[in-house]
Amino acid sequence: MFNSQAASILLTIAIPSWNRARFLEGTLAQLRHEWTADLAEAVEVLVSDNCSPDDTRAVVAGSVRDGLPVRYVRNEENLGSDRNIAQCFNLARGKYVLILGDDDLPVDGALQELLEILERENFGVVCVRTYGFNHDFRREHPGGGGRFERFADAGRFLQRIGPQMTLISACAINKSLLPEIDANEFEGENLVQTHLVVLAALRGSCSLYVEKYLVACLRNNTGGYDFSKVFVHNLFALLAAHKKDGLSDAAIRGIAHHMLLSFYPFQMSKIRRQHPERSLSTIQYFNERFRAMPLYWLWVYPILAWPRLPALIWGTGTTLLGRILNGELRRGLHFARNLIRG
Repeated sequence: MFNSQAASILLTIAIPSWNRARFLEGTLAQLRHEWTADLAEAVEVLVSDNCSPDDTRAVVAGSVRDGLPVRYVRNEENLGSDRNIAQCFNLARGKYVLILGDDDLPVDGALQELLEILERENFGVVCVRTYGFNHDFRREHPGGGGRFERFADAGRFLQRIGPQMTLISACAINKSLLPEIDANEFEGENLVQTHLVVLAALRGSCSLYVEKYLVACLRNNTGGYDFSKVFVHNLFALLAAHKKDGLSDAAIRGIAHHMLLSFYPFQMSKIRRQHPERSLSTIQYFNERFRAMPLYWLWVYPILAWPRLPALIWGTGTTLLGRILNGELRRGLHFARNLIRG
């Protein structure tokens, strides 16, 4: 719970990690690169180590020696990813909590900019734009200035950020609005952070979307879960559960429209290419959730049900058009250019 004695800490950057010392070392190195006297006064860095058998402890110790103050917590046993993420939130001392992936990096200047944003107003959630990178996060940055979009309506905010509500590293959550919350109650769905984002947005007087790429996420470095179960079945069950907290049916439909238009086509094309054995269960999850939405049958269902080649062609087209409509053309072109350049 929020600790009033630590009220001077504006932001906790909480990093859950397990057995990925090499990636964690890069993340801590970038935080150290960005560290300033202003950050030292207002930002806490917390690493929650899920009993890693690798060199995680030594990596953290080395970062501390190099000048990055890290609050290090090592679990006596592996608690699982959900409980480790929940522990990050529960132990955080800051007013806001950014749960940062151990392989994700705030871009140059991002922490200072985020700190200035958090000082302006009492937001429920501040969501920043993320982008994927393969090798060099600086070279692969899409560029662009980006706008600030302020939302007094939580439902409209959640519709706007869409899938980013599910992504650790994208959202700074106002913990002071959730004083009674034990994040452990949300484990078991791979979406602990999403519960917290939804609740903070609903309780806050306003939330902010920063349409600027401030966090770089290493591509193809997660897994171990069924995408459609987590990001269709579990996600929309989660949203429905928060109707009692004020989330409207209209907002949930808007979120579904956003996901169908600009998020699911790429992910479903990826499943058809890499995991064709999951197609039947994927169709079942999608039909269960979206059967009443014409956009699903037009936009996503062909990727799941058509023969592989026409399905992938359709998926490429809907991915491209959906991302253009979502304002992500620049990122897509930049990714393609970097892919060609190697």
